Amino acid sequence: MALQAPGRGLVEVWQQGLPQPAAGQLRIKVAACGVCRTDLHIIDGELPFPAERADPGVVPGHEVVGRVDALGAGVLGFALGARVGVPWLGWTCGACPHCLQGRENLCESARFTGWQLAGGYAQYMLADARYVFELPPGYDDEHAAPLLCAGLIGYRAYRMSGLAQAKSGRLGLYGFGAAAHLLAQLAMAQGLEVYAFTRPGDERAQALARRLGLQWVGDSAQPPPQPLDAALLFAPQGSLVPQALRAVRAGGAVVCAGIHMSDIPTFPYAWLWGERRLQSVANLSRADGEEFLRLAARLPLQVHTQAYALCKAEQALHELRQGQVEGAAVLLMT
Repeated sequence: MALQAPGRGLVEVWQQGLPQPAAGQLRIKVAACGVCRTDLHIIDGELPFPAERADPGVVPGHEVVGRVDALGAGVLGFALGARVGVPWLGWTCGACPHCLQGRENLCESARFTGWQLAGGYAQYMLADARYVFELPPGYDDEHAAPLLCAGLIGYRAYRMSGLAQAKSGRLGLYGFGAAAHLLAQLAMAQGLEVYAFTRPGDERAQALARRLGLQWVGDSAQPPPQPLDAALLFAPQGSLVPQALRAVRAGGAVVCAGIHMSDIPTFPYAWLWGERRLQSVANLSRADGEEFLRLAARLPLQVHTQAYALCKAEQALHELRQGQVEGAAVLLMT
């Protein structure tokens, strides 16, 4: 399923031959692929249509679970049939200042799965063998897929909040979908109080938050009952930033976890004052992924999904856009 031209706004069926792995690549027979809000940002034109791409255009999907089907020259450490996961970060140069400083997520030439690189809305795909993960065995294909972006990006945002090593504290999650419902479980297992902020009237998301046992659930227009130590924004509305700053205590952090967000409105400096911190998250690193997947193997997490056939990708995207997905949407290839 491919976005064949900028501005089309929909993914369509495309048939082509079996891709052949180049040196250093794996060919993966896809079993499941999560549907992420970043896919919507690409399809809706909020992220630019890449200048460099192969036919048929952009094949979205960067939460990919599949089996190794063929090995390119020089690939070691993978057996045919091994289950692997493919995340958003698909290639980095290894030579720019960011890469040399261990910050590959900021690589100046990075290429991303499902954007510049053909992704997992397909029966087969290619991936650089250096950028795939082993997956914890306690999750089947459908429920492992959301770990590869919703889980990974959520975890990086959590680490940046300053609460990842804390034993107590209050964490607010703005937008309670694929990422937030996973991260909430990790934070509560650690001993934190977790508060969910949803769009007004989103009973589906609020019901999921209550079932998972969060300490407080409300809509994003409400203040929390107690000041937060940190707030993570998964919803792409810039208007939430001032609200979140007002909700965190002095010294607290607001972390914007999305790759795209609408413009942030002006707000009084007093809302930032008091050594509050406002920060964005850019992509992920392989170290983030390895650390998070080890944690996911130990907990384990309850991954709530809605499954769709590959040919129903457009329906899954529409329902995600409309807020009709509880947890994470996942495309299944069988």
